Amino acid sequence: MTTIDWTLMRAEAARVRASAYAPYSGFAVGAAGIAADGRMLTGCNVENASIGVTLCAECGVVSDLVAGGGGRLSAVSCMGGPAGQEGAAVLPCGRCRQLLAEHGGPGLLVDSPQGPVPLEALLPDAFTARDMAADDDEAPA
Repeated sequence: MTTIDWTLMRAEAARVRASAYAPYSGFAVGAAGIAADGRMLTGCNVENASIGVTLCAECGVVSDLVAGGGGRLSAVSCMGGPAGQEGAAVLPCGRCRQLLAEHGGPGLLVDSPQGPVPLEALLPDAFTARDMAADDDEAPA
């Protein structure tokens, strides 16, 4: 079991938030995650003019996870707010909740303004690869 240092995760999310590219919304987000093996993972939002294909900070965390050898996420913290101002804990959007379900599962702890909550509370009965498989034995865990 990985020990989760929420203070350190929030600080890492705030640190990487300073690198966010948010010229359209002005809403900068940084995220930090802990892999089951203890690796610290980070990401920040990267907007583009089409807005709809903007990369959320959580996408960066998952990319960092996969690029670093894969594994499972144990916890995620996101800090967001107007660029140039101090951020606060923010919850992942719906698309990112789905992405996090794929790489952390229902027990993944997600930081919220009220403190950590399991992803299952934010995305009950998430759609997973098992829903797509004809035979549950063929689906990834």
